[in-house]
Amino acid sequence: MATPTLDKFLGEIAQLMHEKNGIRMQNYLIYEPPWPPLYEQMITELRKTYPEFNQAALDRKCEDELPTDEDDGQGPSFSAFVTFLGKYFAFIRDVDVSQLVETHDKLKALLSSSSHALSQGSGLIVLPTVISISRVLARLAIGLDKRPDIVATHTKREAAIGGGGDEAGDRVTLAEGSANLIRENFKKCASERSGNPSGVGSDGKPEGRRIGIYLMANVCLKLFFHCRKLRSAEQIFAIIYQQSPPLRLYPAAQRVTFLYYLGRYHFANNHFFRAQLALQAAYNQCHKRALKQRRLILIYLIASNLILGRFPSQNLYQHRAARNLASHFQPICTAIAKGDIASFRTLTNINNDSSAAWLLHWRILLQICNRCEVLIWRSLARRTFLLTGNQGDTANKIAPTLDLSDLLTLATSLEKRALGLESLKPNFTFLPTPAYTPPAKAAEEKEKGLSNGYVDPDLADCEEPSGPDLPTMETVESMTASLVVQDFLHGFISHSQKRFAITGAKNASPIQVGFPNVWRTISSRADSEVPGWVTKERKAGGTVIHMTSARAAGT
Repeated sequence: MATPTLDKFLGEIAQLMHEKNGIRMQNYLIYEPPWPPLYEQMITELRKTYPEFNQAALDRKCEDELPTDEDDGQGPSFSAFVTFLGKYFAFIRDVDVSQLVETHDKLKALLSSSSHALSQGSGLIVLPTVISISRVLARLAIGLDKRPDIVATHTKREAAIGGGGDEAGDRVTLAEGSANLIRENFKKCASERSGNPSGVGSDGKPEGRRIGIYLMANVCLKLFFHCRKLRSAEQIFAIIYQQSPPLRLYPAAQRVTFLYYLGRYHFANNHFFRAQLALQAAYNQCHKRALKQRRLILIYLIASNLILGRFPSQNLYQHRAARNLASHFQPICTAIAKGDIASFRTLTNINNDSSAAWLLHWRILLQICNRCEVLIWRSLARRTFLLTGNQGDTANKIAPTLDLSDLLTLATSLEKRALGLESLKPNFTFLPTPAYTPPAKAAEEKEKGLSNGYVDPDLADCEEPSGPDLPTMETVESMTASLVVQDFLHGFISHSQKRFAITGAKNASPIQVGFPNVWRTISSRADSEVPGWVTKERKAGGTVIHMTSARAAGT
C-alpha cells in the first residue's frame, strides 16, 4: 500500500538532517495529541501498511529513505538517529493516551532510544527533541505519582512479573525511574569533550551538547525534588560544579530555575546563607510577570532570611508575588523579635495553627522550629536585660550584667503559657500532685512492676518524668553559652554567680555591644561561594566536591 504522507515526511526529515537543524526537527517530531491532520493521515498509513507485527519493515524503510552518515563518509553517523525515527513512528502508531501508565512506558522507551542518538554525532540534531520528550515524560510521571489508584494495577503487574516477594519494596517509583533515565542524558550533555575545554566557544556561548546542560538538569531536579531524593539532586549539582560553563552564559529562564532548586537544596541541608544567595539571585533575575515562579522563590527566600535573622519588610509584602505571605511569616517574625516563646510555640504547632500546616506543606516548618529558637532566646535575653539588667558603671569598671535567674523566670512563664498552665496558682505544682503513697506500698508496687517486665539495671533507679517540660537553670546556662559561642551575645557567663556579663561596653551602649545584630554577625563570617553555582570559566581538569561536608553558616 502506498504511503505518500509518510514518504514526504521522511524526505523532509532527511533534508533537516542534512541542514543539521535540531529546532525544526523538534517541531516535526510531534508526539502529543491532538495530532494535526497530516499526522492523522500518516498514522493511518502506518497502521495499515506497517502494523505492530511489521515493525521490521518500517525500520528498513527508514534506513532506505534516510542517510546513516554524511555523503563523503567523513561526517557524523546518523545510524542511531535513524533507529530512533523507527521508534518514533511506532510510538505515534501504537500510543493510546487514555492508558496513562502504558503511555508513560512507551514514552520512556522512546526517550531511551533518543539517548543513543544523543551520544553519536547526531547529538546536536536530536538534543532539542530529547529535551522536549524529557519534559513531557517528567510531567506525566509526576501526574501519575499523584494518582496511586492508576499506578496500583501497574505495580501489581510488575510485582507478578518480577516474582513479588520482599524485593517489591525496593522498586523505584515511576517518577524516580524517569528521573534516572533523564539524568543519563544530562551526563551526556555535561561530559561533552569537543571544542574548548572550558565549554565556551569563540562567540562566548556554550558549545556542543553543553547547551542542554541546564535544561536537562532542571528537568531532573524537578523530579528528584518531587521524589524527595536529595542525594540524587546532589549528584546533579556536583557534576555541574565540575564540568559546566558559567551559569551566566545561559538564558534567564534556565538560570532562575536552576538557582531556585540550588537554593532549595542548600536550605534542606541547613546551609541557609548559601540558600539565600542562590534564591536572591533567582528572584532578582525572574521576570516580574512570572508571579507564580516569583512566589515560589519568595517562600524559601523569606524562610532562609528569617533563620538568618533578617526579616522581610512591609514593602516586600506589598509585591503581587508576596500576596498573603505576611499572614504566615509576620507573626513568627514578631514572636522572634519579642522573644515570645509562647506565641512561637503556638504558631509552629501543627495541631493549633493553620500557618504551621502551610509551613509544613512547603517543607520549611522543621527548619524554622529548630533554627529560630536560638534567635528567640537571644531576643528574650535582650528584653530581660532591658527590664532588670545591671547597666554597669564604666567609671568603677563594673561590667553590665544579666541575672540568669531573671531570664529563667521569664522563660518559665512563657513556656507555662504555651502549655496552657498560666492559670495555675504560683504556690501549686504545675500538674496535680499525686496522692501520697506509703514507702512500704511504694516498694511493693515497684517490685510488682519489675516482675511484669524486664528493666535494664542501668535504668532501675530512674524515675518517670512528671510534670511539664519547663526550662531549668541548666537550660538557661546552656542556651546562653550557645549564643555566646555563635557570637550572638558578646560577653561571658559566671556560672558561680549565675550571671551573664557584657564585655567591651566602655564607649558604647551595653545593649548594642552585648547583643550584636544576628544578620551582620552571620554574613560577616560566611563565604559568598555557593557550591553548585558556576561563576567562572572552568579550566582544564576538575575537582571532586563533597557538598554536604561543609559546615552551615551560623552553626
